[in-house]
Amino acid sequence: MLTRLFRQCAQLGQSLVRALRQRLATATKPAEPTVAVGALTDLVRGRPALIAENALLRQQLLILRRSVTRPRCTPADRAPLVLLASRLATWRSALGIVPPATLLRWHRDLFRRHWRWKSQAIRQARRAKVPAETIALIREMAAANRLWGAERIRGELLKVGIRVATTTVQRHMRAARPPRRDGQTWATFLRNHAGAIWARDFLPVTDLLFRPLYVFFVIAHGSRHVVHVGVTRHPTDAWVAQQLREATPLDQRPRYLIRDRDSKYGPAFARVAAASGITALRTAYRAPRQNATCERFLGSVRRECLDHALVAGRGPPATRAAGICGLLQPGPAASGSPPAHPWRRCGIPVHAGGLGNVRAFPVLGGLHHAYQRVA
Repeated sequence: MLTRLFRQCAQLGQSLVRALRQRLATATKPAEPTVAVGALTDLVRGRPALIAENALLRQQLLILRRSVTRPRCTPADRAPLVLLASRLATWRSALGIVPPATLLRWHRDLFRRHWRWKSQAIRQARRAKVPAETIALIREMAAANRLWGAERIRGELLKVGIRVATTTVQRHMRAARPPRRDGQTWATFLRNHAGAIWARDFLPVTDLLFRPLYVFFVIAHGSRHVVHVGVTRHPTDAWVAQQLREATPLDQRPRYLIRDRDSKYGPAFARVAAASGITALRTAYRAPRQNATCERFLGSVRRECLDHALVAGRGPPATRAAGICGLLQPGPAASGSPPAHPWRRCGIPVHAGGLGNVRAFPVLGGLHHAYQRVA
């Protein structure tokens, strides 16, 4: 019962709102001229105005017949409507498919497009065509002289009687000069900060029983000296972090540290480097030249050790054993200088501290083969 009463009240309210809206629309609708008034007005107007009005009405009828639900005006329909309305003084009363504001918006859009096209045509007509020889000369000068700007090239062209604008030179210079990269190159960075850069890497070797060993090197870029060496069978993140602590005693630390993307450098290593104020620089993928100092040093270690092993492997067993042991003995030290490190006799500058397991060094680069011969 309550539901039926509620529905009746809702229907009554909707009908009252609909009736009120119709009465309001009827009261506010402008008075339409009668047939007699329209005929007298047509007699006053000229023939061109009547033709324009008929064409405008015919165009609207074509649009209405083509549409299904609502009028769809394409760009091809808008231009005739705007043109006919501009020729008719009473176009507002003759327009029925779109509001007058829409037609005015179409007119402004067409006006803007017309002047844009006209401005581009004038600009292209005023722009003089540059000969192909001049373009080739501009590109050649830009490619051969990387420090010359557009003004300098334009001045050089004026010396030979070629007059071009600066914007023309700039436009043709882009094809000869690729855009410069932001910042300095890697080689420039290494050259400018060589004294504050250390590099590190691992050298995998095997011992006499073919067990794997990992030799950890830290090299200074400025002096090419080995700052720290460590040897282990199980390189972990904690062990690498401890090697970094031992390599930087008494505030002797670099500003930058170059390393590869090995998983041995984990969170512990990153925390120690950050606490020491060292910026760790990771090399890119498949870019061994970014850590070329370590790569060249490890190659030298392999070659030097292999040469000494082959020399020590000649002769009787006693001589070969003495030659191999000589690599591990300290070399002659100058007066007033610290004792030379054993590896200094191989041409490898190594600081005296932080050697780790010295017994593992004879296996570098093939020394285990010489040991097998001696045995």
